[in-house]
Amino acid sequence: MEATKNKKGSGGSFIIENHSATEIFTQEDFSEEQRMMKAAVKEFIDREVWPFKERFEKKDYEFTKTLMEQAGALGFLSVSVPEAYGGMGMGFVSSMLVCDYISGATGSFSTAFGAHTGIGTLPITLYGTEAQKQKYLPKLSSGEWFGSYCLTEPGAGSDANSGKTKAVLSEDGSHYKISGQKMWISNAGFASLMIVFARIEDDKNITGFIVPYDPENGIRLGEEENKLGIHSSSTRQVFFSETKVPLENMLGERDGGFKIAMNALNVGRVKLGVACLDAQRRVTTAAIQYANERIQFKTPIAQFGAIKEKIARMASSCYAGESACYRAAKDIEDRIEDFVSQGMSHQEAELKGVEDFAVECSLIKVGASEDVQNCADEGIQIFGGMGFSADTPMESAWRDARIGRIYEGTNEINRMLSVGMLLKKGMKGQIDLMAAVMQSAANLGSNTPSKETSGTILVEEQNLIQNFKQLFLMLTGNAVQKYGTQLEAHQQVLLGLSDILIEIYFAESALLRTLKNSTREGIPTQETQQAMVQHYVYEANDIVLKRGKEVILSISEGDEQKQLLEVLNKNCSYSHFPNIVKIKTEIADRFISENSYFL
Repeated sequence: MEATKNKKGSGGSFIIENHSATEIFTQEDFSEEQRMMKAAVKEFIDREVWPFKERFEKKDYEFTKTLMEQAGALGFLSVSVPEAYGGMGMGFVSSMLVCDYISGATGSFSTAFGAHTGIGTLPITLYGTEAQKQKYLPKLSSGEWFGSYCLTEPGAGSDANSGKTKAVLSEDGSHYKISGQKMWISNAGFASLMIVFARIEDDKNITGFIVPYDPENGIRLGEEENKLGIHSSSTRQVFFSETKVPLENMLGERDGGFKIAMNALNVGRVKLGVACLDAQRRVTTAAIQYANERIQFKTPIAQFGAIKEKIARMASSCYAGESACYRAAKDIEDRIEDFVSQGMSHQEAELKGVEDFAVECSLIKVGASEDVQNCADEGIQIFGGMGFSADTPMESAWRDARIGRIYEGTNEINRMLSVGMLLKKGMKGQIDLMAAVMQSAANLGSNTPSKETSGTILVEEQNLIQNFKQLFLMLTGNAVQKYGTQLEAHQQVLLGLSDILIEIYFAESALLRTLKNSTREGIPTQETQQAMVQHYVYEANDIVLKRGKEVILSISEGDEQKQLLEVLNKNCSYSHFPNIVKIKTEIADRFISENSYFL
């Protein structure tokens, strides 16, 4: 089914459109400039960070700060900052690329980098006045100053707009006095600048402020938090006691802080997803190298089927994550350029461009953060007893990965948001979701690959992914019909629908990437990639079947339930089942022979 009313490439449209392989962007499409940037970032991490991983486990906060200064000197902190304010002014894909390859060695440095370049700098880039941008962005982009983001409070986590921190206008009207407590503030120990959210009087929403760190101005830091992972990421409470903030330091409009926080989180979510990728690559490579070296029963353990099973799963999930992240990155970049061409300022265009793809941002955040955790867990298992030791990289990788499922809105919040935001886009007419839902029952079981993507490879997978889409639309329509505006109260149904949506986006992204590169480079060059798509879709099929069944049992009963279950089972069935054990073995053997995850 092809929707015709939707603007090409609109956020969320993947669920109702058959996008061709030529329409998506892949890692293999990096420009020469982007390849050079990738090489520079990897060289920096391999030289300055990876060899010193143990220092991050010993809470060496000063080392993290020193590396951030070095990253600033090399320009890595300025990729997204416009040239007019001392930055490189590069596009969204390039900013994702730098975030990807700078984040894999340790979660401590990844967190410091992400907090500074994302939520520490981006709000000023997107919402600051010209004077604010001229004053603060050059220092932030060079690494002379570092930023932090003071939103979370003891009683305001996922419900960010419920914060109690107050901003009271002074009697002479020249400044606000901010009082309150913030917690879990990344980079707090060495931040020069804080983006602080507080409520003015009884406003409905919080307001953002730019607050330079000055302990003489009523700002006090708590002790460094003891954390499960990211040991050298500075994380402290921040206490404000009538901290004076000039009127000109209000960020955006009064009562507009919640919008700033949410839009910053959209960018943070997709950046967090891409920040999980190089950690997966490094963990997978380390596990493969250990498996090749570890001899048991006179055989390298890499030759054991149980180990190959794990390597295949680790590699396939990473491949799908890469495909999803860079597909979304280019879609966002294209949308920003589209808005600019319509006469919007780059500032407004970037806000709207990312907001348009908020559904994909949430899906990527959830999928990638859970994949990297699973990857690190399998890495520990391959290392066996040594994996549990702090002397090997797996233990710290597992601990560092755990925060990803909490950052930028918990995965549970993001799961529910993804479905909710998709429904809102449909209700606003931004995508023709309702027509697609109504047609989904008729389309189920009758899908064939579109002319753009059909061919001699992965035909079964193309059909299944189209079936997954129609199942999602059918189940969503039934859920809305049953619960109406109360659907958001049925969180377990939303969680089930979201898991199906995640699998669709990741599976289709990996499929389209492989089809594109098979056409460009030749089918024989992409045999491992084709096998990874087969593997990923095979496992996705089981997830869709399981979660779809749970949704059906929640929203229906009697004959309707029986009919829906029959449709689910029919459309999650292969016409010819692949030899999945053979496929997993082929994937693992390729990477084992290369002694790394080499893509």
